[in-house]
Amino acid sequence: MIQVQNTINAPIEKVWDLWTLPEHIMNWNNASAHWHTPYVENDLKAGGKFKFTMALKDGSDGFDFEGVYTNVQKFSVIEYKLFDNRTANVHFENNGDHVKLTETFEPTTEDSAAMEEQFCTAIIQNFKKYVEDFKE
Repeated sequence: MIQVQNTINAPIEKVWDLWTLPEHIMNWNNASAHWHTPYVENDLKAGGKFKFTMALKDGSDGFDFEGVYTNVQKFSVIEYKLFDNRTANVHFENNGDHVKLTETFEPTTEDSAAMEEQFCTAIIQNFKKYVEDFKE
């Protein structure tokens, strides 16, 4: 299992909304300026499906990150199973004016665990920046 985490300096309600709403996911779900997420569908409930299309901006590569939610507890945890049967979870630890976000997931067999950890760490760091810079 790979685990990445970060502390987001914002209240839980803001962190949760920006993590889960498609219009926000499209803005932070990338590991570098070369990537973007042009399409998001997100039915956030147990049994609900999600699909995030991640692509290089130059169109040379891309993939769909998709699966089914197995457990959703608002402001606390999101667990899911990807369509390749790997499992993952995201925990939100509410500490008043900040949230500790921890994502744990099974790595693929195609990429090195170190590369996947680096990719996910970059996405979580991008999320932190997006949340902390976001003005409502």
